[in-house]
Amino acid sequence: MALFDGSVGQTALYAVAACAAFLVFRKVTTRSPLDNVPGPAPDSWLRGNLGRLFVRQPWAYRREMNQRYGHVWAVPGLAGSKWLSVSDPKAMHAIFIKDIDIYEEPSEALMLMLGPGLLSVKGTQHKRQRKMLNPVFSTKHLRDMMPLFFSVVHKTRDAITSRVEAADGSAPELDVLGWMGRTTLEVLGQAGLGYSFDPLTSDRPDAFANAVKDFFPELAKTFVGRLILPYTEWMGSKQFKRKLVELLGTRIGTVRRLAEIADVMHARSVEIFKEKGAALSRGDEALKQQVGEGKDVMSILLRANMLASEEDRLPDDELIAQVSTMILAGMDTTANTLARILELLAQHPDVQESLREEITRASEQHGDDEISFDDLMALPLLEAVCRETFRVSPGVTALFRQTATDVVMPLTTPIRMRDGTLADAVPIPAKTRLIIDNLASNCDPATWGPDAHVWRPERWLAPVPAAVEAARIPGVYSHLMTFIGGSKSCIGFKFAQLEAKVVLYALLQRFRFESTALPVQWNMAGVQYPSVGDGEPCMPLKVSLLRGRK
Repeated sequence: MALFDGSVGQTALYAVAACAAFLVFRKVTTRSPLDNVPGPAPDSWLRGNLGRLFVRQPWAYRREMNQRYGHVWAVPGLAGSKWLSVSDPKAMHAIFIKDIDIYEEPSEALMLMLGPGLLSVKGTQHKRQRKMLNPVFSTKHLRDMMPLFFSVVHKTRDAITSRVEAADGSAPELDVLGWMGRTTLEVLGQAGLGYSFDPLTSDRPDAFANAVKDFFPELAKTFVGRLILPYTEWMGSKQFKRKLVELLGTRIGTVRRLAEIADVMHARSVEIFKEKGAALSRGDEALKQQVGEGKDVMSILLRANMLASEEDRLPDDELIAQVSTMILAGMDTTANTLARILELLAQHPDVQESLREEITRASEQHGDDEISFDDLMALPLLEAVCRETFRVSPGVTALFRQTATDVVMPLTTPIRMRDGTLADAVPIPAKTRLIIDNLASNCDPATWGPDAHVWRPERWLAPVPAAVEAARIPGVYSHLMTFIGGSKSCIGFKFAQLEAKVVLYALLQRFRFESTALPVQWNMAGVQYPSVGDGEPCMPLKVSLLRGRK
């Protein structure tokens, strides 16, 4: 530890500060083509307008700016720099598909916390991991996983039933976000990792679940610090940077909590990896005795990795990183979306009742407990409710990219520049930060009509408007940017859709959900989350048993 005494730590911090100062000086003394792009005046030279965009409640400001400036506008950034907010379809096609190698994803923080998993690696390393993982997220594999999904969700249903029954006839207020988080973690654990995190029979806390739940809200608090990370590559290994984080963490509570989260997730990932590897070495019969019976994603991945060619094979550190990556990418996104669906159904009891009628008819035809994959996916109103919620409330409302070189970004809709000229493309200097506004794209009145911001599931029961087809949104799902597109699209989006439908199919047959008087708000983070006021993540709803349903 002598290497990491205070003087060395301070020297490293001073070096980073000097590097940042140089970059600021260079930006201030150099004119940029972005100076001609329309956008608001800066609130301050030092912070620009980032203080309005990266707060818990940026929704009104983002919507106002998009209405005022359109699909591309200049965002005043740190120390006089210019960022770009983008929701133009052709621009997004360039960012996610055509010129994906130019528009790089800032993933240093995820690499530091999760290791070399699918969310943090780039280039050929990402392609190799994606190639290995694609087959286990196929529709064919999901069909085989249906019984496991229902098995977990029925445990949740029974656990909620016991709590409602304990209320002696009243409709208790339950934190449905908590229950959805526990459910999605257990589904991901069993179907993804062949591992059980939570029997769903008690209220016992799980350190891993708490770590995942806290990850994005805590990470959102370190936004400015993460802007510096790309300039610390010269500082050496991940271990060295981690020691620096620990030094800072003694003084900064958020950094300390993030370090704790990383430790908990890594330790459990190593444990799961070793268990699966040991079972695999004992043969298929040993795997069948485990949770998931060897059909889970991790078992299939390890087996495929053993059979892969030398150039395609993933090293142990990349396999271990997939464990936390898989849980982090799939737990909060799906759990929070389910909480949002239940909240919206509580606010629209007519839609809730219509959906319950559709599910009840299906259950009478196919059986209460389970339904086949194809029959579940064919329920029209269930599909419409899920799609509409993915549209107006994507888990990830914005993504970030940085240009590796100078580039000219094409536009579907020309913009009026500050000098009065009309431009159908924007020249962007290297090292420019971009904010890709998924929410603005999903709710664009130019494509979805004047009620674009309104949750209206029935819009999906008819053909989508011609403007939606014509826009050519480059998303992988339903003309939406919720799961983005291209080689960086969400690999598990079909898994998430199926999980959401199984949960709704099981719960709406037994429970009615109603709003409470508590002031719930949705907050900006890596994955948006609900809370009561400025409190911790939660979604309280009144839950009552339907007559004759137990």
